[in-house]
Parts: sequence; C-alpha cells; structure tokens
Amino acid sequence: MATRAELKICDTILDAIGNTPLVRVHRITRGCIDADVLMKLETFNPGNSIKDRMAVRMIEDAEKAGKLKPGGTIIEGTSGNTGMGLAIAAVIKGYKCIFTTTDKQSKEKVDALKAFGAEVIVCPTDVDPEDPRSYYSVSSRLERELPNSWKANQYDNLSNTAAHYEQTGPEIWEQTDGRVTHLVCGVGTGGTISGVGRFLKEKNPRIKVWGIDTYGSVFKKYKETGIFDQNEIYPYITEGIGEDFLPRNVDFSVIDHFEKVTDKDAAIMTRRITREEGIFAGNSAGSAMAGLLQLKDNFTKDDLVVVIFHDHGSRYLAKMFNDEWMRAKGFLEVTGMTARDLVALGVSGELHAIEAARPVEDAIRIMSEHDFSQISVTRGGRVIGSLNESHLYSEFMRDADVKHKPVEAIMQPAFPFVDISTPVQLLSTMITPENPAVLVRDFKTEKTFIITRSDIIRVLC
Repeated sequence: MATRAELKICDTILDAIGNTPLVRVHRITRGCIDADVLMKLETFNPGNSIKDRMAVRMIEDAEKAGKLKPGGTIIEGTSGNTGMGLAIAAVIKGYKCIFTTTDKQSKEKVDALKAFGAEVIVCPTDVDPEDPRSYYSVSSRLERELPNSWKANQYDNLSNTAAHYEQTGPEIWEQTDGRVTHLVCGVGTGGTISGVGRFLKEKNPRIKVWGIDTYGSVFKKYKETGIFDQNEIYPYITEGIGEDFLPRNVDFSVIDHFEKVTDKDAAIMTRRITREEGIFAGNSAGSAMAGLLQLKDNFTKDDLVVVIFHDHGSRYLAKMFNDEWMRAKGFLEVTGMTARDLVALGVSGELHAIEAARPVEDAIRIMSEHDFSQISVTRGGRVIGSLNESHLYSEFMRDADVKHKPVEAIMQPAFPFVDISTPVQLLSTMITPENPAVLVRDFKTEKTFIITRSDIIRVLC
C-alpha cells in the first residue's frame, strides 16, 4: 500500500484507506504515566473508523473466492462502523447492502449507513446471540433467504485479522521505528488487536498486548480462567467493545491481559480526550484511555505505548457528547444521595432471581418467603426478564394452572441496569408503575442490587 505522500491522487476513495497518523498524548497522561503514549488515529480513514481496512479486505477476499458476485447484496450485523466501511466499498464496487444492528447503537451511526444507500434493520440488544430476533440471527437468516447475497461475518471472518496483520501492524512498527513496547486496544470482533498484536510480537516477542474489555462482556474472565461464564453477561452502554460470545477473530494467545472499564469511566474519558487533547474520538477510545490509566503502574519512562482510537466522535453526539444524555445515565457529577449510599445503608438488597425454566409456583414461594413484590428472571445466570406481584396476581386470577407453567411464559421485560454511582433523584424517575424496580450494578465488586419504589420512599421521607 502506498503512503499518503506517494499517493498524491487517489483513483477511488478506497485508495485513501490506511496510513493513519500517530499523535502523542500530552495532558491526559501528564503526571500519571511516564511512558511516551501515542494515539493511532483511525478516524482519518474515509469512513472515520478502523473498520474501513477490514471491510475492504473481507470484500476482496470474498470476490476472489467467488462468494460475492457482481450485483450481489452484502449483509452484515454491525454496530455501524463495519457497515460504513462495507457501504463505502459497495458504492465503488456496485453492490447493495443490508445491515442489522442493535437498538443500543447511536442514531448517528444508523443515519450514516442509510446515507450511503444501505438498508438498516434495528434489532433488540438484550437477547442471546442465538435468539431469532438478535442482529446476528437476523443477518444470517437474510443471507439464507436472499439470492446472490453474502454475509461478511466480521466476527468469524479471519480476513478481518489479516487486514490488520498486513496493514495496521506494519504501519505502527514503521511509524515507531520498532520502538513500540505496548499495544492498548479495545476488543470487539478481535480483528484489530489480534492482527496488529501478532505482527508486533513476531517483530519483538517482548511487546505487551493489552485488550480493553467492558463490564458485561465475557472476554476478561475467559482469558484468565478458560471459563465462558454466562454470569458475566449483562447489558452495558459502551459501544464497539466487549461481546457475549467468543468471535474467532479474538486470538487469546496474542493478548497478554484484559482490563475492564466501566461505562461511566469510558464515557467521561471520551469527553476528556476531546477537551484536553483536541481529538474528536469515539466511545471505544474513551474506554482504551481509561483502561490505560488503570494500568498506569505497569509503565516506565522507557516505554512507548500505542493506543488505538477506532472511530470518530461525531457518531456519539446524541450520547457521550450530550449533557442531557450523560445526566440521564448518571455519568455527570451530581450532588446528593446515590445508589451506592442506599446499598451502604442496607436499604437496597442484593439481587435475588429465579431461573426462567422453573415453574411459576416456585416464584410465588420465593417472593412470599422473602416478602418480595418483584423478582428478576434469569437464564444461565443472565437477567432476561422480571415478574411483579401485580402481574402475577392478574395471571393467576385468569388461569390458576399458570402456577405449573415456566416463569418465562409470563415474565415481563427485565428491569433496567444502572451504575451504582447513579443519583437517587434519577433512580426515582426510572421507577414507574410499568417498571417497579431498577437493578444497580457495582462493576468493581461484580455485585448486583435491586432498588424498588419503597426503597426510594424510605430514604426520601
């Protein structure tokens, strides 16, 4: 691939992909990390994200293999950035695009995909990957049903890793004159960290590769124990990193360590990067930098650390860069009592749940024994629903035999998850007749508590 200096005129926009700059971090690490820290700004790609690289590589490999034919339709489940890369390439190469995404993703990402002529189908976030409603399952179904279609499958398509092994890794090595000692990178599909990490370790086995994970994802525990723990999975806000399954592109042998970062810390750092370094980067960059600071004791003045900044801040204008949204999530500093105070006072109890397959009569017994007015419903340790006494009563009055049915047959939507630092004032607005409780997660201790209307009344009166 030619350098930007050599490529004075690009034949198409695809020739502008890659050769992104490294920029030194100044303020965020000052007085905290002695190492030289560099940001790899993948926002300079045409689609404003690192996903442009692997999107083109996946398409070209599919063309060579005869899987993607002229006039075909590209299908993919995407959080937005991979879809953008695929959509750009599809415009140039003459393909149609249909993307599935989750309702967790920012509206800006969906609108950007539509701007390139793609069809976008929004699917629910809080369902298992195997659920027919998940964005993974819907994209697979579309590939089976639509003639002359090809699913890129960024999670398991190893062309993803290959793109970064052949492009991004060599760039970093050359730009740092081989002096890089650490790679810090958010892990989602795993292609970036696995490809770049493998190339760098082949050049220098002493280089450390550290993946940034999020609470609610399975990566860290799996790396450390070899156990795929369903209890690690719960809803989270951070975009672009973490998964509730193990993509083929995540090469755990390349990654030396995973560091988990909370939604709040990631969101706050995303804003700090813009205000302190003048770089408009996305949510995963915030996670990566927050994780870097958590790992500060591992660096010396002789180290050179490269942090991957995956995408652009414009994708998050309605979220991390919106004060109202940040306040609604409890991410901006506020005064007054928080959920943590309720837990410390013993007002809020640790979450008690029932498995979805157990009979309703078991739920009735547990709620009666513990004087619960509502209870969460889990499957394999993952919260998937809820049950409150009013709904249970109406179902029982309608059909007394309902007590023999599984809980999942009559369960209601799951209670929302919030961070333990969320203000009580905000919690009070989230508790409604339709939503009688909120689940509070202490990400550092990995404990979950339930807060109800009566808990709020006890501290406010």
